[in-house]
Amino acid sequence: MSIAELVAERSTCLRRNVGAVIVKDKRILATGYNGAPSGIVHCDEVGCLRETLKIPAGERHEICRGIHAEQNAIIQAATFGVNITGGIIYTTHQPCFICTKMLINAHVSKIVFKKEYPDELAIGMLKEAGMPFVKI
Repeated sequence: MSIAELVAERSTCLRRNVGAVIVKDKRILATGYNGAPSGIVHCDEVGCLRETLKIPAGERHEICRGIHAEQNAIIQAATFGVNITGGIIYTTHQPCFICTKMLINAHVSKIVFKKEYPDELAIGMLKEAGMPFVKI
C-alpha cells in the first residue's frame, strides 16, 4: 500500500490523489495514478470541472478530465502486454463503479484499499461478482 501512496503523489487531481499498484506473485505488474490523458492539460493547471459544476463525490464520473488510477494501471498493463489476470490491486481509495467493472473484466482476483469512497453500486457489484475487497 505504501507504493500505491507513493504513486498517488504523481496525481494531478485537485479533489483526491489516488494511486494504484497491481501485483502478482509478489511482483509489481503495473501502476497508475489519477490525472488527465497524455497530452491533455491537467486539472492542477486549468482547474477542476467537477468543482466548478459542484458535482458531489461518487456521482457523474464521466464529467472529469482525469482517468482514474485503477484505469491507468489497467491501461499501462495493456500497453506493455502485461497479463494482470489473477493479480491483486492495491489502491489508496475504494474503486468507483466504473473502475470496479473494469477490474472484474480484467480478472483481477482481489481489491485492497485504504480509504472508502461513496459508491454503493460498486460495492454491490463486487459482492455479486464474488470478488474479495478488503479495507486495510
